[in-house]
Amino acid sequence: MKSCHQTRMIFLMSLRFYFALATTLLIASCSAFEPIIITPIFTPATETPLPTATIDWFPPSATPTFQVFPTTAPPPDMRPGLGALVVTDDFSDPTLWDVPKSNQASSIMEDNHLTLAAQSGVYMTSLRTDLLLKDHYAEITARPSLCRGEDSYGILVRASSVYYYRFGLSCNGTIYMDRLSAGTKLTMQKPIPSGDAPPGAPGEVRIGIWAVGSEMRFFLNDRYQFSIREPSYPTGTIGVFVTSFADTPVIVSFSDLTIQKVDYVLPTKTPLP
Repeated sequence: MKSCHQTRMIFLMSLRFYFALATTLLIASCSAFEPIIITPIFTPATETPLPTATIDWFPPSATPTFQVFPTTAPPPDMRPGLGALVVTDDFSDPTLWDVPKSNQASSIMEDNHLTLAAQSGVYMTSLRTDLLLKDHYAEITARPSLCRGEDSYGILVRASSVYYYRFGLSCNGTIYMDRLSAGTKLTMQKPIPSGDAPPGAPGEVRIGIWAVGSEMRFFLNDRYQFSIREPSYPTGTIGVFVTSFADTPVIVSFSDLTIQKVDYVLPTKTPLP
């Protein structure tokens, strides 16, 4: 009974041994047919680095095309045809001017100035007595010493004792032009502002009149102001004036009169059909 049991145990142990051996052989045989592939770690050889690009800090830029501005023609000469001086007056000879005096207005020539003064509401003129001008350019310097508001002063052109053209400067900074005949006034240019007219007193301005044919051009300090075409009075002398509208008198001095000959023919307008 005991021998059978021992025999059986020996048999089972032998069977386990052979089974383990067979399993080992089987794994070994399978390993022979499916080898394990080991991928090697490849470290490439160090290469020579590529050259680094040089930075151009100031790359060339396209040449700019400069904008060309068109040049404009200079303003036309508003005083064409000026010729030789025909009169220079330093206001040293009182016989060349009428210098009336009254309780309301007066004129005096001294220190190379002709000074006109007028009370409130009074109009005062003085004319050169020995001239008869046609085409000419005249300039005179005016210095207001007492002048305010609508008080005005200026130059008389193509003047006589009964008619003339009056180019005036008001002390409010405006300029104007009238035609007067036997005390009747016709406004040819209404008052307009001018930066060249002294705003009150004291002040100084150079007044110019270019008179050719029926056209007269008004200048202040060599700058053109406006033009008037008026054929009524083709000739006359030169004069000056003052007038007061304020409650105080107006006083203005005039000096350095020059008159030039003008040789110029105004262009003739083409008549419309």
